[in-house]
Amino acid sequence: QAESPAVAVEARPVVLGRVTNEVSAVGTLRSNEAVVIRPEIDGRVTEIHFDEGTAVERGQLLFGFDDLIPRAELADAEANLALSERNYERAMELYRRGAGTGRSVDETRAALQSDRAKVDLAKARLDKTKIEAPFAGIVGLRRVSIGDYVSSGDDLVALASIDPIKVDFRIPERFLSALHPGQELDVEVDAFPGRTFRGKVFAVDPQIDANGRSIALRAEIPNAERLLRPGLFSRIRLVLEVRENAITIPEESIVPQGDGRFVFTVVDGHAVKTRITLGQRGPGWVEVTSGLAAGDVVVTAGQIKIREGASVEVVAPTMATPGAGA
Repeated sequence: QAESPAVAVEARPVVLGRVTNEVSAVGTLRSNEAVVIRPEIDGRVTEIHFDEGTAVERGQLLFGFDDLIPRAELADAEANLALSERNYERAMELYRRGAGTGRSVDETRAALQSDRAKVDLAKARLDKTKIEAPFAGIVGLRRVSIGDYVSSGDDLVALASIDPIKVDFRIPERFLSALHPGQELDVEVDAFPGRTFRGKVFAVDPQIDANGRSIALRAEIPNAERLLRPGLFSRIRLVLEVRENAITIPEESIVPQGDGRFVFTVVDGHAVKTRITLGQRGPGWVEVTSGLAAGDVVVTAGQIKIREGASVEVVAPTMATPGAGA
């Protein structure tokens, strides 16, 4: 019996490409470090050494307070210390000659140690009249002016380090097994539409939120241009897994049948029905995790006209078919 005429179909080789498994989330940008500068002593502001909204370096002087009284206290403590040192030296000299007592030596030694401690205390109080930046960052809007009298603990100015900047977000607990530090993510914010910022996860909260059944993560984003600011709402795409040389096929080549998924491959001019297992999906393409190999040619159009073992003739497609590697 003569073989049936070949059926014209469209077909193309499978595509090997990079496939990423992603999950979407929303988050909030946070400063890398942030503090509100507050004084540890009461006093009058006499110096301000920065411009609002500008960058400052670690150790840079920010505020100075009236230090007349602390300096006077330090001078008094140093004078008492000098006297205590001379008294102790005299007591030791007399003791070595046999003209002094051990009690006198002990008393002058104790007085010397006490006066040394008072000098250290006076120096510490004097140091508190100067406030330096604890880390490099950007100062905010100051809340005091020169001449203001402030109490210990009053807010003076906020300081934030935003390069790099952090982002906090949550994803459902079912993704727990796929999470680990170092995973890449893409961040988008409404302030810069169309622009994507790349970052990496550096911390995964060990505790699951029992109310939302979600996991908190924190990522770090380079921010050398200082475009991103703390508090911005962000949309996040977290890359859970990257598979190189993954096999992908056009979505329209899939033939559903019952609970299974099949494709027709072209082998020596004949159609071969092949069961496949699907993986990640994308716009117009789907990953095949089993059933196909590199070099296989799959039918992308005309499947309804063929059956297992039918003769087929591959014709040029009417338009390009998308794929992960395209």
